[in-house]
Amino acid sequence: MKCPFCQYEDTQVLDTRISEEGDSIRRRRRCIACDKRFTTYERIELAMPVIVKKNGSRTEFDPKKLQGSLQLALRKRPVSAEAVDAAIHRIEQKLLSSGQREVVSGQIGELVMNELQKLDKIAYIRFASVYKSFEDVAEFQDAIAEIGREKKTIKSKS
Repeated sequence: MKCPFCQYEDTQVLDTRISEEGDSIRRRRRCIACDKRFTTYERIELAMPVIVKKNGSRTEFDPKKLQGSLQLALRKRPVSAEAVDAAIHRIEQKLLSSGQREVVSGQIGELVMNELQKLDKIAYIRFASVYKSFEDVAEFQDAIAEIGREKKTIKSKS
């Protein structure tokens, strides 16, 4: 590891710790030449699949866009930031575990709808109205009725 202060090529590791989440390693290092100390972090770098849009263009996966979509649907709804972060993490994990190098944008939309349905029914309807391009009130009513049917099915299983 190169020293960030003097650019010397050799440093000594003084301490190594695994993060609480277990997804990174923190190392305290000391430069042998200038004796300054610094910290490095090692993380696993996983390649997210490329997103294929409806028009056929391809773009890199952007978790900020995903977060923006969820926050827009959840605007003024009683859902914690931790719950949103957990939903984003679950979506990212599903994309990574799929093993696909390319994913159509519609698949991500479905993952978002599944997460929103668990988080907040109103946010789900908001997102679905844009995602599914509702044309009239009947489509809204159908989506609301679908949520109602799912709620009854869950209650009858209990």
